[in-house]
Amino acid sequence: MPDNDLTIHAIAHIESDFKEKFGIPRQSGLVDALRARVVFEPLYRDPSALRGIQQFSHLWLVWQFTQAVRDKWSPTVRPPRLGGNTRVGVFATRSPFRPNPIGLSCVRLEGLEQDPVCGPVLLVRGADLLDGTPIYDIKPYIPYVDSHPDAAEGYTAQTQTYKLAVRCPKALRDLLLPGQWEALEGVLENDPRPSYQDDAQRVYGMRFAEWEVRFTVADGVLTVEQIRTAPEE
Repeated sequence: MPDNDLTIHAIAHIESDFKEKFGIPRQSGLVDALRARVVFEPLYRDPSALRGIQQFSHLWLVWQFTQAVRDKWSPTVRPPRLGGNTRVGVFATRSPFRPNPIGLSCVRLEGLEQDPVCGPVLLVRGADLLDGTPIYDIKPYIPYVDSHPDAAEGYTAQTQTYKLAVRCPKALRDLLLPGQWEALEGVLENDPRPSYQDDAQRVYGMRFAEWEVRFTVADGVLTVEQIRTAPEE
């Protein structure tokens, strides 16, 4: 067979509040309060390339799972929301561990700004991308063809309404910048833990923006124990 390998280049990267994988929402759009910036690489900073984009409310981002690049792949994976023990076909999941580590996210377009250094920058909400993730393409979300309300949900139907109650002392919430607590609360209520971890005594830690957040989970309630400035890397 002919060699059909395609060389592609990143057109942009995302600036988000997620400095590590732990805590990133499992799907885009779950936490609308999350704000991020799509910053274009120098070759693609021509404003003409974005002409008309503000007519759309949502966009598709095509990107790379940079921390899931492997030489080998497995035909089956263990989705976290099935407890981490049930195997299903990789093409029946959105697992990052794929033959080609490509991700697809739908985000809400909040605006387009002109950065004095970076040129045109897209402001988006609901992104589930690690800070610095390379973006390979951007396409408009078109409701009449992209939305299928009667589509079968497969095994994901059993987890879509799952939420934790989040408790956090006001003194800790007040440490965050305006809008950060709403975004962090949305991340926490979706339970960032692997599904197979359910230890009420365990203290979990995650990075969010410039903060290190520590919390426990017991009986469906997530309690924030500490929010402090994250140590420098």
